[in-house]
Amino acid sequence: MAFTITDECIACGVCVPECPNSAIAEGDIYTIDPAVCTECYGYFDTQQCASVCPVDCCIPDENHKESKDELKEKALKAHPDKKDWKF
Repeated sequence: MAFTITDECIACGVCVPECPNSAIAEGDIYTIDPAVCTECYGYFDTQQCASVCPVDCCIPDENHKESKDELKEKALKAHPDKKDWKF
């Protein structure tokens, strides 16, 4: 499933450069585009936004549940040059 950023976001911006999919946008609070978020699938074993967030406001988005196969498909679509990934 995609991740989301809660209202507790302090807009510090540390999550933005960590996202391999550029799914995080700036605003009064930061937001994650669920159509682009792959939970860092193919890049990292943990979600980088959640691992660097100082207020723990990057959480799984219960409204956008996806299987590993769906995440893989989305990751390969976003990064077609990565066909040699080991999933």
